[in-house]
Amino acid sequence: MRSAFFRRVRPEQVREIALLVIIIMVVLFFATQVPNFASGRTFTRIATTTPIIIVLGVGLTLVVLTRNIDLSIGSMVAVVAYGVGTFLITDPGLNPVFVIALCIAMGAVLGTINGLIVAYGGVPAIVATLGTLAIYRSMLSTTADASPVTVAKLPDWIVDLNSINLATIEGFSFRVLPILALAVVIVFQLIISYARYGRRLFAIGSNPDAARTAGLPVKRDIFIAFVLCGALAGLAGWMYIARFGNVNTQAAVGLELAVVAAVVVGGVNIFGGSGSMIGVVLGAMLIVFIDQGLIRWAEVSEFLRDALLGLLILLAVASDRIILDRLRAIWARERRQEEERERAGPAAPQGARDG
Repeated sequence: MRSAFFRRVRPEQVREIALLVIIIMVVLFFATQVPNFASGRTFTRIATTTPIIIVLGVGLTLVVLTRNIDLSIGSMVAVVAYGVGTFLITDPGLNPVFVIALCIAMGAVLGTINGLIVAYGGVPAIVATLGTLAIYRSMLSTTADASPVTVAKLPDWIVDLNSINLATIEGFSFRVLPILALAVVIVFQLIISYARYGRRLFAIGSNPDAARTAGLPVKRDIFIAFVLCGALAGLAGWMYIARFGNVNTQAAVGLELAVVAAVVVGGVNIFGGSGSMIGVVLGAMLIVFIDQGLIRWAEVSEFLRDALLGLLILLAVASDRIILDRLRAIWARERRQEEERERAGPAAPQGARDG
């Protein structure tokens, strides 16, 4: 029976199932404490808050799978949001498709800088992206102070985008940004599950030295991961200005903490080699549900909520090292034993052996 369980369920799926159970428990708890918490309005608010975190989490997952990290994602979002906001103020008639492509391109350029420094410059990712976090933020500070982007200056189509309902079912509204985030999750889940590039990311994160010995293009794949992370940060920058409208020097400050928490809590191993985009979605949902519940239940301050995010990150890393590592070892042993039994074939009947 245990062999059948480990044949069907991987350790990462155990984390995802556990997260789903925890989310349900959190919703039930706050539903008993906060009037109308489990309502369509609450879920609509959650759906408009999580897309940016989810899209950034998908990009960060690509980097973390290679045993790296990008701490500059919040600054990239702010720079792109301010840049596209300025373009829209200057020329309100810009084609929406062109605007989205421009955001993705701007983010990809910023991600390229990170990728070159880390993959080809050999600088540790945490040091490199901590530096670019400050550089990108200072770029924003020197320009946004003089002329911040405000809702009143933006064209109507982007201001109204976040409130457009594609459909409404039982009080829950399906809006543009959540659908876009879901599309991003599906595309990149397919990439890491079935594309050669995606499988190489897992191999690099699991054992970089073995990946190099096997002839995998380690530097190139890490570089591409940073570029894709930047491109998705650019897309998130467009989503940010559609969601909030106002961009100043404080835009997206601390967003990287929420994204790292969503990725790590979602089961992506901070040491590389394992994780899924589905887990990132569940991690983002859990964080936002807790955040919204604490605000409405006890009016917990932003500083305490950030402290809770830090605690969740520590707990997730600890559980990954203690619990999931043990599950992975058991799973690998059960798989090996199952393969050995299949190679050995069915045992001969007792009568045949006696004869």
